[in-house]
Amino acid sequence: MSKLKVVGEKSLTNSSRVVGLLAQLEKINTDPTESDNVRYVTSKILHLAQSQEKTRREMTTKGSTGMEVLLSTLENTKDLQTILNILSILVELVSSGGGRRASFLVAKGGSQILLQLLMNASKDSPPHEELMVQTHCILAKIGPKDKKFGVKARVNGALSVTLSLVKQHFHNYRLALPCLQLLRVYSTNSVNAVSLGKNGVVELMFKIIGPFNKKNSGLMKSSLCNPDCPGTCLVDQVGFEHRGPSMSVSKILGLKVCATIAQPSYFFKNNKEPIVVLCLLKGLLRFKYVTSGLGDWHTETNARRAVDRGYVQVLLTIYVDWHRHDNRHRNMLIRKGILQSLKSVTNIKLGRKAFIDANGMKILYNTSQECLAVRTLDPLVNTSSLIMRKCFPKNRLPLPTIKSSFHFELPIVPVTGPVAQLYSLPPEADDVVDDSDDNDDADLEAENEVESEEDRDQSFKNDDIETDINKLKPQQVPGRTVEELKMYEHLFPELVDDFQDYELISKEPKPLVFEGKVRGPIVVPTAGEEASGNSGSVKKGAVLKEKTSSKGEEAKEDGKGSGGQNRTAFSAHSFSSDIVKALDRITLQNSTSQVGTRKDCGPPLTVLSCTKACPQVATCGSTLFEGRTVQLGKLCCTGVETEDDEDSESNSSVEQASSVEVPDGPTLHDPDLYIEIVKSTKSVPEYSEVAYPDYFGHIPPPFKEPILERPYGVQRTKIAQDIERLIHQCDIIDRVVYDLDNPNYATPEEGDILKFNSKFESGNLRKVIQIRKNEYDLILNSDINSNHYHQWFYFEVSGMRPGVAYRFNIINCEKSNSQFNYGMQPLMYSVQEALNARPWWIRMGTDICYYKNHFSRSSVAAGGQKGKSYYTITFTVNFPHKDDVCYFAYHYPYTYSTLQMHLQKLESAHNPQQIYFRKDVLCETLSGNSCPLVTITAMPESNYYEHVCQFRNRPYIFLSARVHPGETNASWVMKGTLEYLMGNSPTAQSLRESYIFKIVPMLNPDGVINGNHRCSLSGEDLNRQWQSPNPDLHPTIYHAKGLLQYLAAVKRLPLVYCDYHGHSRKKNVFMYGCSIKETVWHTHDSAAPCDIVEDMGYRTLPKILSHIAPAFCMSSCSFVVEKSKESTARVVVWREIGVQRSYTMESTLCGCDQGRYKGLQIGTRELEEMGAKFCVGLMRLKRLTSSLEYNLPSNMLDFENDLIESTCKVTSPTTYVLDEDEPRFLEEVDYSAESNDELEVELAETTGDHEPSAQEDALSDSEVSRAHLS
Repeated sequence: MSKLKVVGEKSLTNSSRVVGLLAQLEKINTDPTESDNVRYVTSKILHLAQSQEKTRREMTTKGSTGMEVLLSTLENTKDLQTILNILSILVELVSSGGGRRASFLVAKGGSQILLQLLMNASKDSPPHEELMVQTHCILAKIGPKDKKFGVKARVNGALSVTLSLVKQHFHNYRLALPCLQLLRVYSTNSVNAVSLGKNGVVELMFKIIGPFNKKNSGLMKSSLCNPDCPGTCLVDQVGFEHRGPSMSVSKILGLKVCATIAQPSYFFKNNKEPIVVLCLLKGLLRFKYVTSGLGDWHTETNARRAVDRGYVQVLLTIYVDWHRHDNRHRNMLIRKGILQSLKSVTNIKLGRKAFIDANGMKILYNTSQECLAVRTLDPLVNTSSLIMRKCFPKNRLPLPTIKSSFHFELPIVPVTGPVAQLYSLPPEADDVVDDSDDNDDADLEAENEVESEEDRDQSFKNDDIETDINKLKPQQVPGRTVEELKMYEHLFPELVDDFQDYELISKEPKPLVFEGKVRGPIVVPTAGEEASGNSGSVKKGAVLKEKTSSKGEEAKEDGKGSGGQNRTAFSAHSFSSDIVKALDRITLQNSTSQVGTRKDCGPPLTVLSCTKACPQVATCGSTLFEGRTVQLGKLCCTGVETEDDEDSESNSSVEQASSVEVPDGPTLHDPDLYIEIVKSTKSVPEYSEVAYPDYFGHIPPPFKEPILERPYGVQRTKIAQDIERLIHQCDIIDRVVYDLDNPNYATPEEGDILKFNSKFESGNLRKVIQIRKNEYDLILNSDINSNHYHQWFYFEVSGMRPGVAYRFNIINCEKSNSQFNYGMQPLMYSVQEALNARPWWIRMGTDICYYKNHFSRSSVAAGGQKGKSYYTITFTVNFPHKDDVCYFAYHYPYTYSTLQMHLQKLESAHNPQQIYFRKDVLCETLSGNSCPLVTITAMPESNYYEHVCQFRNRPYIFLSARVHPGETNASWVMKGTLEYLMGNSPTAQSLRESYIFKIVPMLNPDGVINGNHRCSLSGEDLNRQWQSPNPDLHPTIYHAKGLLQYLAAVKRLPLVYCDYHGHSRKKNVFMYGCSIKETVWHTHDSAAPCDIVEDMGYRTLPKILSHIAPAFCMSSCSFVVEKSKESTARVVVWREIGVQRSYTMESTLCGCDQGRYKGLQIGTRELEEMGAKFCVGLMRLKRLTSSLEYNLPSNMLDFENDLIESTCKVTSPTTYVLDEDEPRFLEEVDYSAESNDELEVELAETTGDHEPSAQEDALSDSEVSRAHLS
């Protein structure tokens, strides 16, 4: 064939030239007689591939046959030069194209063909060096892209070929480099790793590793430089990152291998080849060991072999040598590579023991401290810290048992579950620690990935989402018979009371006009016969001043001007312009205070001088109670006028507390009333003290509190200080200064030791150990009848000195991450500040972080899992006053006695002619405390039967809160709701006229009183008991569910059910709801979501709140039903009771990252505002969903249309899924969802004029709304 025909005309483009060459190659590659032409064509293609990126792109684009032609030629040809040409072409293609082109080559069958080529070439004696180099290079690059590459190589016998080449040509650096890199790829397969380890690869690698060598470091420097672009690192240009579960062999190899086997002639003769070296380098440095469950034994085998031969000591010696001689820090990557090898070896127990025996803790501690001054050496410091944390010997918590210090005997013991296991443990069993399998310990660098495996792929693995459509469909289950539900009739007197004995605002009948309908008897829906009009605590008040505008006149005018249309006159007045404006102006901020941003950790503090002694400090307040003694605890003498006796001193304290300035409006806090209520509060430890914050009360501070910016390196600094405990044990005091488990323990009286106390309502602190002069380890108490749930803390500290930095470490936390890592601060309350007219909790503390510590959790405490550790919350505090009494809390405390005080104050302050307020006892708790049930609505306008009928037919709103005691923010939100509902604003009155509110403000009184975090005295999470609550173990849940079942039985299903909660790991306020359609979409089930018909009204209330509540975030809301939540209040009320709008409203414990409060920590002002905004949202929900009652002006209708419609990025037919707002961590599965505009309910169409039918007149408001929306 003529060469002119092959080359073609010069006018042809490069693209057509390579296409023509490939076409000719395809024709002649199977003809043995055309070997010369094949060789010539492939050389031309190689030239084009080397010089033109366009050519390389065209050969690897989709639809191109160029790769098939080259592989076919490679498979069929016997000509050595042709093979080398094609291999060079393939190297050019995959080297410049990154992972995509390597995957393209794998998809075309390149792996199998190249492995077969390697086996064929190995049969030559000796094997051709260039061929072996090229083949190993290309295999090392495409191997990571082939999931079956390890198996293919083992089946073909390629492992033994490569390993044999390394051993035989150990000093032939040009051939050894690609062979070593391919061995690394082989070892990503667990079986291959075992085989390589048995064949001496570990020993071979340690022959290569050596101490510092100036020549080698120079070579390493040359390999790191791109000769084409000085200063550019070639590592960043290599697009290959190898990951796998079995890299002990390669990691033990160490980075030094790259420096040792590199020679100047090799680097400078071929500028392409350093890429191969650095690919190996990057793979060694960037590899993360992730446990894979099954098959991890191979790692132990190879790592054990390294330990048995003393290589841990060798690695430490080499690292110290490089550290000492690398004065200019030019070889940091080499040093880190050695540390990576150490990290792999210490994944097993034997490796950690060898590390400790070789004095590795002290070596790495000293070297890392020397690196702190150079910021670029942070990778060495961080890696050293990870190794030391992993190797730190596991200690047991210094406790006799992990069960609570307090014991409560249950009336019955559950047959199964954690409580049953707790009771089945023999008394002599050690439940604090057990012999765990340390080989299961995860690499601490990948700690979050390993421990949060359930959470890692939650967006893709929907195992927790309910997939059974039949279970998803709400099916109202009576649960109890009508006769059993009659026990709740007395809690619904509003359904039967005729109000004939009440002095209402107007005694004159104001008839409602129902055209064409004969007035008949009032029909009261009830499960039994009509009960007597017992109003409980609803007071019959004296007649107040007459209203300036008569509602009756408004009704008449409306009736005359309606043109015969039937409109309910009792609510037409409620939408005056004042109310419409008030809906947008609602705020709880004090208008009289200047709100600024707090720059430092605390407010400006004024120190009062005191020259008088306080000889009887210890018994201050001991005479506040008559009969049962309750003390206020020790009071600081600063700023307190001391009298001769205790009574006068106590009175002085009360006077100062009473004189504290509070925001405008009536206050709900009464210290004297609080003391009286505490007398009747029953606690398991029988508390006899009252915490000062609960006595004085709390008002929001007049300044903003930004989310704390975390200092760089604070966590590693704290960890280093913990490691010093092991290295410098003589500096550790290790003295117990507070112990609940030892009732005879006497608090040390030394002046420089802090005093602690938690023996008061909601307090939680079990033990305190002084570690250093100003450092203390704190241990929290478990929930009663439980052995875990350590998160809530509330304790008192005294005896401090100003200007001293005290470090507090809470060492037995359990969650794997916390908002303390993202700007949240603990809360502190200073008694001295309260006496100085600043009675508020403030965010306090610096150097805050949350991390895994060296205290081991037993399998009993970890739910059967072995090898788990506790976590530490650490923070540093500088106290502003000497000998102050300060309190620290996880969040703003809100005790059971505080709730009872607030309810009594609300009851005594309300207008009984305007507000129907009733406080009942739902039931008694296990310890005998009452669970309050509150009913709030508006009194009927008169006792005329139409007004009474309207009163009885108002739709119900059912609210609950504080099922988890540690979520105190839920109570503050509930406080805001209660205060708004009892307010005198026109909007609040209109809201009361629209709904009947049934509220259980505290579902878990016992847990709150006794300082639990999550459980009741039964030791169980009450929010997981709603499916089958036990009346003896879960009385509050049993009877709260009974109330809802009663309402369902009498056809008065609540319009909304909402359970207030707190969230410890997310920011903002958001809601969880229930939707079949969105749940099915998340499961990717075969059932198409578009085939499911569902009322989208469940999204309306959250959407409203996202527009009116600055702390609320719609993008964090979720409406997915999870299997793990099937027994929660939200799901059970939706599924069994049939309430479509059944929600959990979660409030952050930290702060907000969006809206008006972005960058601020949340406070009680914002939480109470959220509770009030929830009420405003209900008012708007009423206007949107109830066309029967309201005739809104056109501008209001337009406003509501704008409210419902919003623009958002939609990624699916039903939801907008967002990522977590923080790094992933182990937590109950949360899904973020946003609405789709196209599927929003167009409720505005139903808000026009409407003429009710005779059948509709007999229905409740909620039933009419549902009839029109369906």
